[in-house]
Formats: sequence, C-alpha cells, structure tokens
Amino acid sequence: MTSVAYPVPAEVHRVATVIDRSRFICTVTRVASADEAQAFLRTLHGEFPDATHHCWAYVVGKPGSTDRIGLSDDGEPHGTAGRPMLTVLLHSGIGEIMAVVTRYYGGTKLGTGGLVKAYGGAVQEALASLPTELRVDTVTATFEVGYHLVGAIQQLLPTVKAEVLTQDFGVHATFTVKLPRSEASALEGQIDNLTRGSGVFLLND
Repeated sequence: MTSVAYPVPAEVHRVATVIDRSRFICTVTRVASADEAQAFLRTLHGEFPDATHHCWAYVVGKPGSTDRIGLSDDGEPHGTAGRPMLTVLLHSGIGEIMAVVTRYYGGTKLGTGGLVKAYGGAVQEALASLPTELRVDTVTATFEVGYHLVGAIQQLLPTVKAEVLTQDFGVHATFTVKLPRSEASALEGQIDNLTRGSGVFLLND
C-alpha cells in the first residue's frame, strides 16, 4: 500500500479577534477520532466556562475528506457557525483537524451574514498562522533475531525511521517497532538478509 503523507496541526494553536465588541477565540488542534474531538471540546468548556458559545467543526482523516466530519452551531442560528467553519477546514489542505470558536457576546447582534463571516473568518485567521507537520502513514512490525544480530539491528532501525516500542530478550531477541509504511518492505528485506532467511517478521497492519 502506498504511504499517505499530509499536513496536520503540529500543536494546539489559538487566535482571538474582536468583532463589534464580541470576542471570538479560535482554538485549533489535531484530532484522530470523534472521541478525541469531544474530549478536546470538554477541555475548552472547562477553560472558558462563562463563554456564550463554543461552536466547532472537525475533519478526521486526510485533507478534504468528508468520511468523518462533525460540526455544531452550539446555540447560534442554524448554519451560521459550524457549517462555515467546516467549509474552511475542508478547503484548508490540512487533515486530522478541529477548530473550536469560543464566543463572548458583546451586546451587538451581527445578523446571519455577519455570524457566517465572523466564524468562518476566525478559523481562516487561525489557519493562516497554524504550525503544521507532515503526518506519515505508519505500521508496526514484530520480528525476532539471534542475539549476535542485536547490534546490527540497532544500527539498522534508524535507517528505516523505525521507533522501538518493545524489546524482549528471551530465547531470541524480539523487537516491536513502529515505522513508516513505505519503509516496511525494506526492513523486512534487511532482516531477511541479516538472518539468511531464518528470522521471523510479522507486519501488524
């Protein structure tokens, strides 16, 4: 399978704007599931318990994917907050992303069009300065080798960008590693060469 790489948020990022005395605080983070999104939303409710609204949208998966999305107007008029926020996220070119716009009402009604512009604009402004990193499709692999090859394995793993998750030294030396999917076949081939075909290699997809 081809390795899939795309930009994701590198950290929690926040930008605040004031429109007609209402304060809009946009917080962006990386989420890999709907559960993670809801957990993050709960933290913001705790951080800003007195806010008027916490409107949100998220895209789980690759950029522009609509397979797993979510949105909420959180009491704002229907379609004026979550939908424009989601539209911005879907066109951002960034995956695994959630935006929450926390609003403190300033006493001036913005109207339907004003709200759409405010919520969508808050997300756009936050994304303009959002630090991103490359998300690489990874797999885990487990393999065992003789003890005489442990040194060679420890030198090999960094060359395929493999991170050791567990090591077990029983009858044989057993390693479980995480590495980019694109490097898995190279690792298997190298182990096969080192062990002259006697090593055990299992890909945990």
